Amino acid sequence: QVQLVESGGGLVPPGGSLKLSCKPTGTIASLNGMGWHRQAPGKERELVAHNTGGITNYAESVKGRFTISRDYGSNTVFLQMDDLKPEDTGVYYCNIYYTTTYYGRIQNSWGQGTQVTVSS
Repeated sequence: QVQLVESGGGLVPPGGSLKLSCKPTGTIASLNGMGWHRQAPGKERELVAHNTGGITNYAESVKGRFTISRDYGSNTVFLQMDDLKPEDTGVYYCNIYYTTTYYGRIQNSWGQGTQVTVSS
């Protein structure tokens, strides 16, 4: 199974920006879907952004501030986060749906999570 390595989290003041990266370690033939989720302390994990078949959806709370994207060469998935707010604090997880051969079954992998803290 493909492993995902996340990076880019950290401490940032309100109004700041961060860009999270999620890089797969194995070979991917087809990336069918990608997404970012987050989990705040004491809360359930929630979907932040997702792209499947070219259609992108964002949580209402991040629309206009966050952008999900990918590098087609490396299949690295990104989450650009602008105008960050304290309520954006949490552990951010990426996940992808992919195949390792062009007609293989679709598999799902999750990253290990990266901490984002928005505080002055």
